[in-house]
Amino acid sequence: MSGTFGRLAPFIQEYIYTHRWDELREIQVEACKVIFDTDNHLLLASPTASGKTEAAFLPVLTDITSKPSSSIAVLYIAPLKALINDQFVRLNDLLKEADIPVWHWHGDVSPTHKKRMLNNPSGILQITPESLENMLLNKGNELMRLFHDLRYVIIDEVHSFMGSDRGMQILCQLERLHWHTRVQPRRIGLSATLGDYTLAEKWLASGTDRKVSTPTVNMGSKTIRLAVEHFYDSQEAENDDENEEAGKPEKDENAADETELTNKASAFWEYLYERTLNKKCIVFTNLRNDAEMVIAMLRQIAELRGQPDIYHVHHGSISAALRESAEMDMKESAGPVVIAATLTLELGIDIGQLESVFQINAPNSVSSFLQRLGRSGRRGNAAEMWFLCNEQLPSGVPLPPQQMPWRLLQAIAVIQLYLEERWVEAPQMLNYPLSLLYHQTMSIVASYGEMSPKALCDKVLGMAPFARISQEDYLLLLNHLIEIGHLQHMEDGGLIIGLEGEKLVNSFRFLAVFADDENEYTIIADSRPIGKIENPPPPGERLTLAGRTWEVTELDNKRKIIFVTRVRGKVQTYWKGGGYNINDRILEKMRQVLKCQSEYPYLRKNAKTRLAEARFLCGHSGLADYNIVSLGGRTVCILPWCGSIDFYTILYLLRKYMGDRIDTRSVGGWSPYFITAKLAKGSVRDLLEDFRALLKQPLQILEDMTDADLADLKAHYEYKPPKYDAFIPFELKKKAVCVDYIDLDRIAKRVEAWKCGFLPFNDANS
Repeated sequence: MSGTFGRLAPFIQEYIYTHRWDELREIQVEACKVIFDTDNHLLLASPTASGKTEAAFLPVLTDITSKPSSSIAVLYIAPLKALINDQFVRLNDLLKEADIPVWHWHGDVSPTHKKRMLNNPSGILQITPESLENMLLNKGNELMRLFHDLRYVIIDEVHSFMGSDRGMQILCQLERLHWHTRVQPRRIGLSATLGDYTLAEKWLASGTDRKVSTPTVNMGSKTIRLAVEHFYDSQEAENDDENEEAGKPEKDENAADETELTNKASAFWEYLYERTLNKKCIVFTNLRNDAEMVIAMLRQIAELRGQPDIYHVHHGSISAALRESAEMDMKESAGPVVIAATLTLELGIDIGQLESVFQINAPNSVSSFLQRLGRSGRRGNAAEMWFLCNEQLPSGVPLPPQQMPWRLLQAIAVIQLYLEERWVEAPQMLNYPLSLLYHQTMSIVASYGEMSPKALCDKVLGMAPFARISQEDYLLLLNHLIEIGHLQHMEDGGLIIGLEGEKLVNSFRFLAVFADDENEYTIIADSRPIGKIENPPPPGERLTLAGRTWEVTELDNKRKIIFVTRVRGKVQTYWKGGGYNINDRILEKMRQVLKCQSEYPYLRKNAKTRLAEARFLCGHSGLADYNIVSLGGRTVCILPWCGSIDFYTILYLLRKYMGDRIDTRSVGGWSPYFITAKLAKGSVRDLLEDFRALLKQPLQILEDMTDADLADLKAHYEYKPPKYDAFIPFELKKKAVCVDYIDLDRIAKRVEAWKCGFLPFNDANS
């Protein structure tokens, strides 16, 4: 053991001996040095299962043991209730022998437990941002008693908060807590997925005058096993590698079922089934309906082959009870378990030892790739991740861009950006978080009862997330909120919550700054909730949820409840929303992958063949060389090779302003890869020149923007519409989009460098 061991509290030393740790990990030693020897904040950035949680808590617990706090000593903020529950169990185990209570506080915690904490505010409080908002809103008179000797704030999964309204909400909450207590606790941030430490350090220190220390730790080389395979939906299965030990079942009396299986399931699903057979693994998808389809198909194959049902679905529309059941089964079952999940299983909930992680098509970010990869390879084992990319065979005679394996290219680009450059996306930090500005304004006024406009302005604009918002813009918002009845101007000049505002502030839904699911219908089967959907089918119709098919027996629109019964068969269920914005670098890397001849050892047989075909097509068509090309006749294709934000801005500009050159009704394509349209007149060069001329008038473009334009753009820019956008005046929403998303100068530079051409094997007018 290192010399650091002797500085830890005796009960921690005993815990380490009891659990037979050979030594403290380097990250734990370095964290102790920062906490014991400096007054700095601490950022701990290292891979999943590297000991970050212990690195944070071992020195912190030692400190508060030697110098007991007279209030809550440690505030632990996490993004998920499940993560808090998981850490609550881990901390209770560590603190059995110490007189340090651990409290967890969120919507599922009993009032009795909360009351005990309020009566004895001490130790560690684990909480979500929403529950902390509730405290600030409704317990202002008790905050001094609860937190006057707060020493540390630990923020888990920092990367999930940065760049989001929820993360900025936390920064506001910590400043508001400071208003009441006048103490400035040290902050500790934990993350397994950070690219730019400087940005994370700046975020962690927001509103304070302390420096941030980020220990550089040598984690050693960790073995990573990657495989990428490609399928057409109608492709026949092939035996392609040494991993056949998973094996197909021997032919037996179920041969008729095997024939039925071959007819019903494509090679893609059979391949996925074989590689998940007899394993504990997670199959990640980018969309909820894809996770549902994965489990529905795997269950069907397992049933036809006489295999047990080991399958679960885990996403935001599945009931909490079913999600927890899936997590528990994965963690405690001695046999194989397969869970299809979206981002809900990316974060660091302990689900035990996984053998493999699968990704259907490409994740939308390098960050997501690393989070998902990190779910496997714990306890010294190699991390293993399989990418399965599927592609529909185009009908008729496809255009060249429709023949490209875009998802396969994106998977390769995501992997190579990390392997070659260790590059990870930096979160987008908004300068005009107007939905949060509304929320914090209403919360602060409600917590104080009444405030003068000047005092409110000073407090709100003094918080770090709103540093770029001018007083003039804020007064515009306040006047608008008075006009719509969310705030009310009193005769003495003070502001209080108005009648319309009370309807929102008095609802538990107000505590969250992210858009909730209040319009979703709850699905009830056998008196048990199984999840939620947005668009209820009528009685007699079917839906898929939790990987099973249900028939609607009764629909209660008033209570938003759907009663269902289990049936056989499959039907697709869709939810609104899609993937997150894809970064420019990923598209640039995809283009590079097409143009180079590099070989990638993780590509399996079909993927190698498909990449070679794509490179051949590009070499003979110029698709990777040109940005705007004629595809024959009057059809034109635009390949911006940029991320989602600039792609949708370009698409908006083409539809709004290029009606003289293209038939705007014909505009199609696939975001963010390519745009297709029919030329109305002129050539592709004429279209390009007109587009370049348009971009020389940025002020006119911004001036022309309508409310409908803004709504359309924000629907593409945001994963979900900001929760309180409806209460923001148009002028401010427009300014926010122009400041935080639309960069016409950058797009103009892109377009100026575009190359114009035509495919050599057609008779296009160039």
